[in-house]
Amino acid sequence: MSTGAPRPTVGAVVLTMNDRPEEFARAMATLLAQEGVDLDVVVVGNGCVPEQVPPEVRTVELPENVGIPEGRNIGAANVKGDYLFFFDNDAYLPATDTLSRLAAEFMREPGLAYVQPRITDPDDHTTLRRWVPRLRASDPTRPGVVTVMAEGVVMVRRSAFDAVGGWPGHFFLFHEGIDLAWRLWDHGHTGRYTPGVIIHHPATDPARHDTFYRLNARNRVWLARRNLPTVLIPFNLATWILITLWRTRSRSALRVSLTGFREGLRGGYGSRSPMRWHTVARLTRAGRPPIL
Repeated sequence: MSTGAPRPTVGAVVLTMNDRPEEFARAMATLLAQEGVDLDVVVVGNGCVPEQVPPEVRTVELPENVGIPEGRNIGAANVKGDYLFFFDNDAYLPATDTLSRLAAEFMREPGLAYVQPRITDPDDHTTLRRWVPRLRASDPTRPGVVTVMAEGVVMVRRSAFDAVGGWPGHFFLFHEGIDLAWRLWDHGHTGRYTPGVIIHHPATDPARHDTFYRLNARNRVWLARRNLPTVLIPFNLATWILITLWRTRSRSALRVSLTGFREGLRGGYGSRSPMRWHTVARLTRAGRPPIL
């Protein structure tokens, strides 16, 4: 009789719109090749019937595109596992022990709620700044505690995910990772960046159209109004406006961003649950006060 420790159980969620056939096939092949974990996988067709799905993988067909965070919530409700792995369908796992190494981090640290691997471009192995979940992102090889996440490739403790209600589904796209991370921290958990575990993802630019600028701005406002103590909301939004004015060179993009900002101020952010001041202090000590 074996006396070894039980294998980690991982529920993996992959979204598809059937628009990346080559990338999706590679993503699924590397996911199903994982060793050292008991893996349960679901593919969610966001407004489509999923295609190219291996026969052993379950699917969920959504009649319309409900957005990325809500699609992930639906996927999470359809898999079993102590840990949830959210996996972009154009990423892939270069090693067969990727998931077991991520799961091992949770077993070493009971208070850990999410683990972020290092994401690199498969061709030139660069790591974009937005993939490094901290303010000082110049060195993507430095591990440590982090207060946000790159939500497209992340592992989350299932019990913690359920306790905070999952992703903010109504965000549709952008900043849902910050929202989830803040709520996890407010429940007493932490996050960790483990650059020794590498996942490949093409280094694409998401700023392609007006929808990017509008939702990015709207969700920034929603993020603050949902999660911050009232006194911190104007500081957070003022910081965001200054950064936007500094970074945005296109007048058209700036105009759409301000439209999204006004949309966020009008409401629609959902239920408000401001974080405790103890959480504000913890986030600040961890290197990222929630006004940034």
